[in-house]
Amino acid sequence: MSTPPIRPFLINKDEDGHFRLTVRDTRYNSQGYPIVTATRHDEMFKSAAAARAYARENFGAEAGQFAAK
Repeated sequence: MSTPPIRPFLINKDEDGHFRLTVRDTRYNSQGYPIVTATRHDEMFKSAAAARAYARENFGAEAGQFAAK
């Protein structure tokens, strides 16, 4: 049984109601175990759609690459 791939863009909402974007990079070690590095961007967005648009423009994100928390 294999694990599902990790979506590279995470959008989460903070306690103040702002949306934040985290970009995740997945690489695999010699045994095939995934190692995920997450980088949270400082910019805050008013909506999840604005965060998605930013990711599309700056990172070339496509539909299906987003996760929400």
